[in-house]
Amino acid sequence: MTTAAIVQARVGSTRLPGKVLERLGGATVLTEVLRRCQAAPGIDVVCCAAPDDADNDVIEEDALRAGSVVFRGAESDVLGRYVGAARLVEADIVLRVTSDCPLIDPEVCGAVAALVRDERFDYAANNMPPSWPHGLDCEALTMDWLQRAADEADAAAEREHVTPYIRRHPDARRANLLCPDAGVSGHRWTLDTSEDLHRIRRIFAKLPAGAGCSAYRTSLACADDDGGAAADGRAGVYLPERLDHDVVQFSWSDERGYTLLKVGS
Repeated sequence: MTTAAIVQARVGSTRLPGKVLERLGGATVLTEVLRRCQAAPGIDVVCCAAPDDADNDVIEEDALRAGSVVFRGAESDVLGRYVGAARLVEADIVLRVTSDCPLIDPEVCGAVAALVRDERFDYAANNMPPSWPHGLDCEALTMDWLQRAADEADAAAEREHVTPYIRRHPDARRANLLCPDAGVSGHRWTLDTSEDLHRIRRIFAKLPAGAGCSAYRTSLACADDDGGAAADGRAGVYLPERLDHDVVQFSWSDERGYTLLKVGS
């Protein structure tokens, strides 16, 4: 069984064009995200899913330098890009990560993927409801459900955000990984604006030497020291306010990665 981390990336951005090629120390934002996915437990292969136009050739070049597989597909159909990338690497389980989250925690990614691979859920995430700093978001799903979404989802938002179809489907067995630390979801570590970039660079500058792919608590300590919390503004279709059917809740465990908390949303 192959578990693949697929990272969507593109040059275009309304608020901060070229943001994933900005540098954090010696690496680009995209390279940092790919490295962290490569370090996630249980991940067999990492693939960057980039648009197929010439403007995004630089994304492919950067991803290849980072040791990632690359798939190119339509910019307007992110869901289709994910299916193409998953087929390329023959994935059975897909971990979805976006390229604007350079502080994503490999251990958290591995735990979310394990809820699908080992606990046999169809879909797992860590933002139902949000409890982690924004920028640690990840989600995992089976290839069967990814293909089903691609075949049946036709709304523009479903093609853009990849997983709304399965998040809302009454037949999908869904799990969520809660952060054990209360009050940290207000931290904003995702990269959308120049202010976000400055905040993230300050956190990276404070990471201990040799920290490598820093764990979220290490990043959190640096953010707290910097006063780096910001309103995260999570809303809309990607994080629906109301969940229409039960989600099995797990809590992060340092020993195992997750532990069953309760059944039901």
